Amino acid sequence: MPKNKNRPVFLDLTRIHQPVNAVLSIAHRATGIVLVLLIPVLVFLFDRSLASAQGYADVVDVLRGPAARVVLFALTWVFFHHLFAGVRYLLIDAEIGVEIRRAQASAWVVFVAGAVAAVIVTVLLP
Repeated sequence: MPKNKNRPVFLDLTRIHQPVNAVLSIAHRATGIVLVLLIPVLVFLFDRSLASAQGYADVVDVLRGPAARVVLFALTWVFFHHLFAGVRYLLIDAEIGVEIRRAQASAWVVFVAGAVAAVIVTVLLP
């Protein structure tokens, strides 16, 4: 039997809501991990595309498929989200937008701008 009877016995994680700044911070870290893990795949595709004309055609065929478009959209969002969040953190380090309301607003701007940039780039891909 626990000594402190006020201690929660069951912690319902679905009822805990993080502020937008915390969600942005977690997403920034996660996107950084995804980008680092993506490096070997990109190097492989780049190497394959430069190996021969047939290798280039194979890579183009893979990247033009419908499943690849969805993956490219997700990876484009990952890149832009990480970029915009990084710029936001640099501005906060320079003490620009440190106030709580501005920090929350800039967090929402990062989420929206990342999604909009990903949509624009995905639509512009041939």
